[in-house]
Amino acid sequence: MSEKAESTGMDLLKEIANVSGKGGLFRILKPSRAGVIVESLDEKHEKTLIGPTARVSVLKDVSIFTDGETESVPLEDVFLKIRELHGEQIELNVKTSSDKELIEFLAKILPDFDRSRVYVSDIKKIITWYNLLSKYIPELFVAKVEEPEAAAEAPAEEAAQEEPAKKSSKKEKTDA
Repeated sequence: MSEKAESTGMDLLKEIANVSGKGGLFRILKPSRAGVIVESLDEKHEKTLIGPTARVSVLKDVSIFTDGETESVPLEDVFLKIRELHGEQIELNVKTSSDKELIEFLAKILPDFDRSRVYVSDIKKIITWYNLLSKYIPELFVAKVEEPEAAAEAPAEEAAQEEPAKKSSKKEKTDA
């Protein structure tokens, strides 16, 4: 399997980061001696060097605090639930919506989120990040297609069929 095929769906979240003090999201391109090179997720696709002292949060490692049995829920699960309920874009405007509307929004997505540790600013980030990811990396929300077992066995069968052909070609060489 190629690298591109392996990094489909929510696996792409390990390549996306939030940088404290900078708006938006960034695709992590490669590490360098002076930090990490990132590319902005917007129309500009600006490449920037982020220094080693910057606080970089990879979205794959971000989770939302809950009051339930589990202490937190991975952000990718929250994004998938949002996709299920809201489709490609969240119509809620983070700048004009009231705190109550934002809290109600997250309560529909994650009813047991911890209201004492998840702030309105966090909910705004979730909405903003979701809309950015949906717009610029729509393949993130494409579910991985699991190969049926028969398809996985097919290469082994093909190899078994190729084996006699190889033997016969060796035989021909020894006869000559």
